[in-house]
Amino acid sequence: MTRPVVAGLDGSRESLAAADWAAREALRRGLPLRLVHAWEGLPDDDGDAGLPEIRAPQYHARRVLRGALDLLTARYPRLYVAAEQVRRQPGPALVAEAQDAELMVVGYQGTGSVGGFLTGSVAQHVVAHADRPVVLVRAGETVADEHLPDGSHKPSAATPFRDVAVAVDTGPPCDDVLDFAFHAAELRRAPLRVVHAWHVPLAKGVPGVEERTRIRTAAERELTELLAPWQEKYPGVVVRENLHEGRAAHVLVRAAGGAGLLVVGRRRRRAAVGTHTGPVAHALFHHVRRPVVSVPHD
Repeated sequence: MTRPVVAGLDGSRESLAAADWAAREALRRGLPLRLVHAWEGLPDDDGDAGLPEIRAPQYHARRVLRGALDLLTARYPRLYVAAEQVRRQPGPALVAEAQDAELMVVGYQGTGSVGGFLTGSVAQHVVAHADRPVVLVRAGETVADEHLPDGSHKPSAATPFRDVAVAVDTGPPCDDVLDFAFHAAELRRAPLRVVHAWHVPLAKGVPGVEERTRIRTAAERELTELLAPWQEKYPGVVVRENLHEGRAAHVLVRAAGGAGLLVVGRRRRRAAVGTHTGPVAHALFHHVRRPVVSVPHD
């Protein structure tokens, strides 16, 4: 079964930037794009859609979808785009849509008004509960932002792609995260920047130079061993290993600077409530300006 790339829309600048990013990603992957607008107040087939309080949000939803559909069809004529209104709360609706998607793309943040749903809380709900990769895109993200500046240091869509960065922990398995990151770099013909944060355990007190060197050397060895099978699977991807001493949240925000895309893992949790993104992912979502992909893994 061919999974589409799905983008959630609410008419905000963030969601429109997300839809445009999703269109480019769908073209790179040779997949269709599906645009979704969700709001529980939309009338069902038997409802009285003639009431003014029903017509306004319904017209808004149609304008949002039609405008985005027309824009993306004109901008990317080789892309197949479908659009649909969903009568359901936005968070659960997008989580459900993600189940059959290759990846879900949403804006961060959105309008939060009636007819506009992609507020930070909804985006975080989708990240926390979707069983497929979720991409968060900020307003103003353009095709040129994916590429390096030109010789005059001006934005350009004709230069090579920026690095894809991936945050890696050498402890628990992260195959899904690495597979997504390597594939994204391969699609863009871009280097993959693998970022790993290491630190001396607090129980060891103040370490000496030899102890710090030993811990760093072990981290380098573990990272190289972790990446070896993926470099065999994706031989065309240039890998740059970046190890930094410090706490993961601080290290990764700094190290991701300049990347065109950041990939981070999220451990699957089966709780039905809460936004289980973890402190590291939470920091990245809030402080990294480029698109961030959250990839669930066991």
